[in-house]
Amino acid sequence: MTGRYGRRRSVLKMRTVAGQFFLLQVAIVVLLVAAAVAALVSQSRADSEREARGRSVAVAEAFAGSPGIEAALKSPNPTAVLQPLAERARKLSGVDFIVVMNRAGIRYTHPLPDRIGKKFVGNLQPALNGGIVVERVTGTIGPLVQAVVPVIGRDGTVVGLVSAGITLKRVGGVVEQQFPLLFGSAAGILLLSTAGTAAVSRRLRRQTHGLGPTEMTRMYEHHDAVLHAVREGVLIIDGDGRLLLANDEARRLLGLPADVEGRVPAELGLDPVTTELLASGRTVTDEVVPVGERLLAVNQRSTDRGGGPPGSVTTLRDTTELRALTGRADVARRRLNLLYEAGTEIGTTLDVVRTCEELAEFVRAHFADFATVDVAEAVLRGEEPTAVGMDAEWRRTAFSGIREDTPLHPVGSVIRFLPTTPLGAGLRRGEAVLDADLAAFSGWQQQDPARARQLVEHGFHSVIAIPLRARGAILGVALFWRSAKSEPFEDEDLSVAEELVARAAVNIDNARRYTREHNMAVTLQRSLLPRGVPEQSAIDVAYRYLPAQAGMGGLGGVGGDWFDVIPLPGARVALVVGDVVGHGLHAAATMGRLRTAIHNFSALDLPPDELLWHLDELVAQIDQDEAVDSADVGVTGATCLYAIYDPVSGRCTMARAGHLKPVIVDPEGTSEFADVPGGPPLGLGGLPFETLEALLPENSRLVLYTNGLVEDRHRDIDEGLALLRRTVAENADRTPEETCEAVLRTLVPERARDDIALLVGRTRRLDAADVVQLHVPSDPSAVSQVRAEVSRKLAEWDLVEEAFTTELILSELVTNAIRYATGPIGVRLLRDRSLICEVSDHSSTSPHLRQAATTDEGGRGLFLVAQFADRWGTRYTDHGKVIWTEQALRAAPPPSSPSAP
Repeated sequence: MTGRYGRRRSVLKMRTVAGQFFLLQVAIVVLLVAAAVAALVSQSRADSEREARGRSVAVAEAFAGSPGIEAALKSPNPTAVLQPLAERARKLSGVDFIVVMNRAGIRYTHPLPDRIGKKFVGNLQPALNGGIVVERVTGTIGPLVQAVVPVIGRDGTVVGLVSAGITLKRVGGVVEQQFPLLFGSAAGILLLSTAGTAAVSRRLRRQTHGLGPTEMTRMYEHHDAVLHAVREGVLIIDGDGRLLLANDEARRLLGLPADVEGRVPAELGLDPVTTELLASGRTVTDEVVPVGERLLAVNQRSTDRGGGPPGSVTTLRDTTELRALTGRADVARRRLNLLYEAGTEIGTTLDVVRTCEELAEFVRAHFADFATVDVAEAVLRGEEPTAVGMDAEWRRTAFSGIREDTPLHPVGSVIRFLPTTPLGAGLRRGEAVLDADLAAFSGWQQQDPARARQLVEHGFHSVIAIPLRARGAILGVALFWRSAKSEPFEDEDLSVAEELVARAAVNIDNARRYTREHNMAVTLQRSLLPRGVPEQSAIDVAYRYLPAQAGMGGLGGVGGDWFDVIPLPGARVALVVGDVVGHGLHAAATMGRLRTAIHNFSALDLPPDELLWHLDELVAQIDQDEAVDSADVGVTGATCLYAIYDPVSGRCTMARAGHLKPVIVDPEGTSEFADVPGGPPLGLGGLPFETLEALLPENSRLVLYTNGLVEDRHRDIDEGLALLRRTVAENADRTPEETCEAVLRTLVPERARDDIALLVGRTRRLDAADVVQLHVPSDPSAVSQVRAEVSRKLAEWDLVEEAFTTELILSELVTNAIRYATGPIGVRLLRDRSLICEVSDHSSTSPHLRQAATTDEGGRGLFLVAQFADRWGTRYTDHGKVIWTEQALRAAPPPSSPSAP
């Protein structure tokens, strides 16, 4: 007969027990042989299934309740831990399989490795609810009984499932093998003794849970070995509150004596908290209890669940080292979080002062009660610091504290640290200094004894001073103070502060270097922009140029915005506003090239559309040249608005290349955007530019600007344009200077992210009395009439001294027009800051200045004109050309142009 775990039971013992019934069995063996055979067959089948059920449930419960099963299920690779244990238990228990699975029924173990990872076949729901499932199924190995039991975690939830199964053939085969032995050796008597033996076996099975003596002995040995080998203390207390068992680890953790079994917890000499916990028997999970110098995690459960004996089981785990490691991990995590937050809050701009302020504010909020940052004067200017130690002067740049009324030096103060103080010596060495007890006056007070006493009286008790080092240079020093109820600084705080300041120093140095580059770019850009408004009488002009603030990220820094006021012949004036895409030195240099080109094209007196066409060709050529030099330089993008105003006719001709429309405000205060045809930005090429000609009454306002004025990340461009139009309309009765101030005050934020160029002009008109226009017939005799009319007008203007020169100039120009040109000839005389003479015809052929030989009879006309006139030139019109000259007047009308801002 086979016992539990597949071991043979002693046949001799069975004979001894059966011999007591031998005489009785002989008397009735013949009568009972037939019934006994039938009964034995039936009983064997029932016993087989019962044995299979009991064994599968017992094995599954034993394995599910074994120590470490929960940790294995929660491990990264449960199969690697559980598969060898399950196979070993299967072989020892005699079952056909032990399968461990998760709550979803996915196998972690199986005798056949290819079944691992597949879903278990069977009813799992009762086990998931905490019950036990026992079912008879027919599998690939035949009819079998399988049991599924839950694995209960420490928190009382089902964390996994264990199934054990055994075939009926394996169990029933043992009984069937006994038939020849029973009938052959006992001959019928053994049939009756079998019934008595079965009764005794049933009683013994109830007392031993179906285990034989060998199995019980082995189980005790195994449980005892495990109980005393685990690194977890185990205490068992019965229903009377007495200690039944304490393993070696529990004795060590609690310091129990050897003879503790049978005592109540109050007699064990434990502390009151532990004594009360053990005596109460209440359910606890991972409750931390201090015992001496140890911190024990206690788990306690009742043993009377499911009909078990009354009492409780307590497990103890030493978490002292784990708590210490956890504490250090928490400190490290807080430190990393502090540094991470510092990285996001310090250095948000490339501005030295603002970065210092962010450092002081962050330290005050997370690390200290007060924080000050002092930097070298050179650093504030963007230069490299040169002096350190005795010769260094530090400017207090930032302060932040829990209150303002402190004896600390205010922001803006200049401080020089004495080399005899610990701080001064530390600065010279580039090392941090910690003074955890300021009241001891250990030398720091030598810097300023009176102020030192005031600091201590105000509650300052510790300080950390750390040099701001970057790329080997000391940029300044950061001082962190604690006062009042704050704990003094410790060595661990010093290391945190050093890392914090090291990161901030890099940001400050980046801001310093950016400031230096920004200053250089601004200097370059300002050298390329107009230094003032040239003298002219056509329009009163005021302008403003604002570079983007340093440290504003992608848009911060010098850009390519520019403006120009260019006097043109005929008392006219050209107004220009443009914007090169991008920022930095490249944009500023490109702006300078475009501005120079516009001046050159303006000298040719080209109309706005033709000038923009030539400028477009230039930008395209720049792109080609830069593409050859460097593949990293992108295509140059630029916009431009070019307007020419004629004070004689009041006409303004405008053309734009991708630029925003100008604003025109009439003398009554009505503002509108001039509908100038929109051409493509410069550099695209292939598309023509169109012009708009508008008649501007005197005292009209013409407002030209770049996109930085109306664009803002907090405002849509349409809102900015509407605000600009409304602002200039509301200030129509003010001077151009006042209008500029009003526009900037209304539209520009405190820290502009893009360059801004603004040009505001108020139109003037030449008095009709200062303009003379003559129509000259194509007859040489008409030249004398022109001279006579000009002489009369000059006398009227009190310009008799200029009469001879003017008559000579007009005589030569009119004579040339009559001789070489076609169509009507016109003469116009303008009195402005200079005396302007213009001769127009319908010929597109321009005269050329040459120097005639002594034997030539002609060819000296233009040479004489160039000698007597201050300036002369030719401009082309839609119907021909105009040759003009300018002569300086001795009594020119006083200029009325505004002063530059």
